[in-house]
This record gives sequence, C-alpha cells and structure tokens, in this order.
Amino acid sequence: MASYSINDLEKITGIKAHTIRIWEKRYDVVHPDRTPTNIRYYSDADLVRLLNISTLNRYGFRISEIVALPHGELTQKISELSLSGSDFESQINSLILSMLNLDEDLFEKVFSASVLKIGFEKTITQILYPLLERIGMFWQIGTINPGQEHFISNLIRQKIIVAIDAQRTQLSASAKSFLLYLPENEPHELGLLFLHFLLKRDGNKSYYLGQNVPFEALVEICAKVQVDYLITYLISSFSKKEIPFYLSKLSESFPEKKIFITGLQARKIDFALPKNICLFNTSVELLEKLKAKVD
Repeated sequence: MASYSINDLEKITGIKAHTIRIWEKRYDVVHPDRTPTNIRYYSDADLVRLLNISTLNRYGFRISEIVALPHGELTQKISELSLSGSDFESQINSLILSMLNLDEDLFEKVFSASVLKIGFEKTITQILYPLLERIGMFWQIGTINPGQEHFISNLIRQKIIVAIDAQRTQLSASAKSFLLYLPENEPHELGLLFLHFLLKRDGNKSYYLGQNVPFEALVEICAKVQVDYLITYLISSFSKKEIPFYLSKLSESFPEKKIFITGLQARKIDFALPKNICLFNTSVELLEKLKAKVD
C-alpha cells in the first residue's frame, strides 16, 4: 500500500495542502493514518478521492455537494466530465485514475474523446506529456508500482505506434535525416517515439533505434547511414558524474552532426555544453524546434 505526505498530495492533485487540511477537518474527505512519530500519511484511496474531488471542483461543484454524492454517482460524473469537457487537468486526473486502477476502458474513453476534440498531436502534447510528468512525481515520491507505470505506458505506446504505421508521407524536398535513440539503461521511450511519428509525418527521414542502444552500436550505425541530427533523451540512465563524460564522448564521436537532447536529467545540466549539442528543457521545446526550420 502506497503512502503519501500531504505535500505529495498537493503536487499530484494540484490542491493546496492548506485546502486539503480544511477539507479533511470540515468534510472528512480523507482519512490519514499516522506514523509512530505522529506524522500524517495518506493512502491510495485518499489520493483517488482527492483527484475525483479536484475534477468536480474545477467544474464548479461545491465541496459540500461533492462529499454528499454516493460513490457510484461521483465516478459517473467524473467519467462524463472527462469525455465532454475541454479541461486538460481533469483529463489528466482521469488518466491517473486509470493508471492507479488499471482501468483500460477509462483510458480508451478519455484518449478517444480527446483525439476527436483536439487531435492526436495536441492530445499527446497537452495531456499525455503532462501525464508522464505527473507519473515522474510518483517515481520521485517512491509510491508508484512499476506495473502501474508499465500499464499506462504500454497503452500510450500502442497509440503512437498505430499513428506511425498510418504514415505514408513521401520525403519532402527539404527533408532532413534524423537518428533517434536512447542510451544504455534508458527504457523511457514514449517521448522519443512521438518525435519519430512527427518527423515521419512531416516528410523527414527518421531512423528509430529505440531503447538501450550501446554506444559502439550507435557509432556503427552512423557509419552506415548518413544523418544530419541525433536526438536522445536523458531521463534515468546516468549518474550526475557520468553525464559530462557521455556528452563529451558523444560530441567528439559525431563532430559533424547536430545533437539534440532533452529529458529529466538533461534539465539538471549546469555545465557548458559542446557546440554541436543543443539542450531542451522540455519535450515541447524540442517539438517546437523541429516544427520550425531546423538549423
């Protein structure tokens, strides 16, 4: 059973810790236990209830109305709002619920409704990217079951692969060539996979190598195919001390290529980068660069 501090709940749900305390005292919405040292901690059930309450509250329901709803009616309203609304935060909350409860049906309903309303690309950038950021919070807190992350990640992965398979775009006259890969011990491929979709859709040549690519294999591939750019994510594959050495090796091995890097670990880089390496704080920043004229 996972346990959360009140600050953890604030980060995940977006509800201020002060508000949670008021709701707890006035409406009995959550039921924290206490550690032997008398520190409150909350359960998955508390988190799920707060996610539901947060969603309804954002749609104008008063907290006093929400707490009076029977469980079945509350979940029914959540489902209806997730499908009909344009509030991204509520849809993200619903997808978190689908992950926690291993509810594929809820995922399919929310995803399909969003694609119909705002399209595939915006569903990825406006809903699924923030969802993955939120899942990263679970990892930092240490409360996520790896099976839950694999469940939601594989559902997203299936959607992106279907979109990639549907691409039949001819190379454009100004097509660039990209090689996309993840370093050894880096399994988080969803962001990179989505970039592969966008590059192919826009008429570029994209070689997708995927996860856990040994450096020697990367060198061999680049000797066989001519590419203009390398793109990779640094999320969890290196220690802080290893990153400068890896980037230096990457730059020296491919001096004629532009190298784009993003990911959680990339954001924490605080040293000067080689000239041919370009750092992006978020996947969205990298997407905007790729949409513009790449240089």
